[in-house]
Amino acid sequence: MTWWQRSVVYQIYPRSFLDSDGDGVGDLPGITSKLDYLHTLGVDVIWLCPVYPHGGVDGGYDITDYRNIAPEFGSLPDWKDLLAGLHARGMKLVMDLVVNHTSDQHPWFLEARRSTDNPYRDYYLWRPGEGGGPPSNWGSHFGGSAWQLDPATDEYYLHLFATEQPDLNWENPRVRREVYDLMTFWLDLGIDGFRMDTINMLSKVPGFPDTAPGADYAYPLAEEHFLNGPELLTYLREMRAEVLSKYDVMTVGETPGVSPDAAAVLTDPQTGPLNMIFQFDHMALDKDPASARPRWTTVPYSVPELKTVLGRWQTELHGRGWNSLYLSNHDVPRLVSRYGDDGASRVPSAKLLATLLFTLQGTPYVYQGDELGIPNAKFTSIDDYRDVDTLNLYREDVIEGGRDPAGVLEMIHNKGRDNARTPMPWTGGENAGFTTGTPWIPLNPTFRDINAETVLADPDSVYWYYRDLIRLRREHPSIVEGRYDDLRPEHPTLYAYLRTHAQEQLLVLLNFGGQALDLDGVLDIPANAALLLGNYAAPGEVPAGVLQPWEARVYVTRSAEEMGALD
Repeated sequence: MTWWQRSVVYQIYPRSFLDSDGDGVGDLPGITSKLDYLHTLGVDVIWLCPVYPHGGVDGGYDITDYRNIAPEFGSLPDWKDLLAGLHARGMKLVMDLVVNHTSDQHPWFLEARRSTDNPYRDYYLWRPGEGGGPPSNWGSHFGGSAWQLDPATDEYYLHLFATEQPDLNWENPRVRREVYDLMTFWLDLGIDGFRMDTINMLSKVPGFPDTAPGADYAYPLAEEHFLNGPELLTYLREMRAEVLSKYDVMTVGETPGVSPDAAAVLTDPQTGPLNMIFQFDHMALDKDPASARPRWTTVPYSVPELKTVLGRWQTELHGRGWNSLYLSNHDVPRLVSRYGDDGASRVPSAKLLATLLFTLQGTPYVYQGDELGIPNAKFTSIDDYRDVDTLNLYREDVIEGGRDPAGVLEMIHNKGRDNARTPMPWTGGENAGFTTGTPWIPLNPTFRDINAETVLADPDSVYWYYRDLIRLRREHPSIVEGRYDDLRPEHPTLYAYLRTHAQEQLLVLLNFGGQALDLDGVLDIPANAALLLGNYAAPGEVPAGVLQPWEARVYVTRSAEEMGALD
C-alpha cells in the first residue's frame, strides 16, 4: 500500500485556524505554532485550503495570483517555515489546486475582457447572448444565471460559481500549460500533493446546450453538461503525464456526480490520473431532491440508506481504485450536527461518527475542530454570516423573495457553510484564544465549553478518541486493506460490518440512535472476540449485549471458527 493510502489527512481552513498578529484573520504563523497539537493527534498530512492572493468573494477560492501568498495569511517565507515544520515532524503538506476558475481580478481575466481579440480572451469561455439573454439557461451553484454579460465587449462569460469566478477554457492548450507550470512551481518548492477543487468540471459539453428547466427557478444547474465532460480524462491524463508522474505526491479530486465505475477509471492504480476522489453520494442523503434548492434542504436520513451508499463505495471500488473518507469539510455543516446528536449525546455521537470514518477503506479526512466535537454555530442574525452562498440565498429568498426570515435562517443553521468556518476554539477565554483582535467572523457560541484546552485536559474527550482511532488504523491492516461486509443492512439503527484481511477480522458495531439496542436475536458477538476500542467500554472489558445510545465498538477476531460464527 502507498503512503497516502495509509495516511490520515487533516484539513485546515487557514482564515479560521489561529491568528498570530491580531488582525482577526488566521494565518500561516498561527498554523505553524500549532503543529505539535496536530502531531500529537497523529495525523500524517495537512490539506491547506487556499492561501493565495484572492478577490475576497469566495473564501480564497477566487484566486488572483497562483504563485504567491495573500498578505493576510503571511508571506512565502512564512509558508516555507510551515512546510519545514511539517516535514521535520514527518508530516506532509497538500495544497489546494483551484483551476476550474480564477478571480475576475486575475491578470488573465483583466486582459481577457479588454477586447474580443485580446490574446487572453480565449483563456475563458465567452459567448454572445441569445434572444436578448444569456447563451443558455445554465444556473450558477451560488444562484442566478451562470452567464454574466460583460458590457464592454457585449459578450457573456461562464461562471459556474460566483459572478466574480469566471471559468477557465481548458480547451485552450495555453491554459493547460499555465496550470501545469504553476503546479510545477509548488511541487518544486517541496509540497506533497494537491487537493483539486471541482476538478471534474473542467470539460464542458460543446455548445453549452440548455438543460431541463427547474420547477421554481429560471436557471437550473446543468450538471449533465459540465460534470465528467467529454475531454475530462484527456486533460487529467495529460496533467499526470506532464507533471504528476514526475513526483511522489498525493492527489485527490473533488468530483461530484461520479459513480464507483467512474471513480475506478480516475483512480486506477496503473492508469488513473488521480490517487483518490471525493464523492458526494452520502452528502445527498439528507437533501430533498424535489426542492428548488436541494442543497439547502434538510430531511431525516435513513441509516439503511447510509449503509447502502457507503457500502456501495466500499464494495464496488475495492481493488479497483481508492476513495476518500469524509463526513465534513469547509463547505458543509459540522458532522455531529448533521449525522449525530449535537445535544445531550454530542460526545458519544461524535465518537461514533469518527469510528465510522476511520474503520472503512479509504483515506480518512478530519476537518479542523471535528476532533473537538464542535457543533453548528446557529447564529441568530444574518449579519453574523460571511459566506457568499449564504448571503445570496438570504438576499434572493428574503430580501427579494419576501420569504419568512426565520425559515431561511433555519436552513442556514442546518446547511450553511459558515458552520464549518467559525474560528477554531483554542481556549474558553477571550475570543477563544483565536485572536487578540476582532475575529473576521463571530465565534461559535459553544466555545467556552468546547475548546482545545478543555478536551486536551479530559482523557475521555473526543480528541483522544480520535488519536486512539488513528493508532488503531495504523496497527490493523484489515482497516486499510481488508474486505468490507455489511452484516445487517436492513436494520434501522445498527450499522454492523466486518473488515477482513488475511487472518485478521474486525467487527465494527455502531448504534445510530438515541435508544439502547439489545443485540439478542439481532447479532451474536463471538465469545472470544476482543474489544479493541469503544466509546463507552474500555478495551479489555466485556460489555453486555446491549449497545447504549450512540455506542460504538470495534472488536478483533482471529480464528477461522470465530470468523465463521459471524456469517
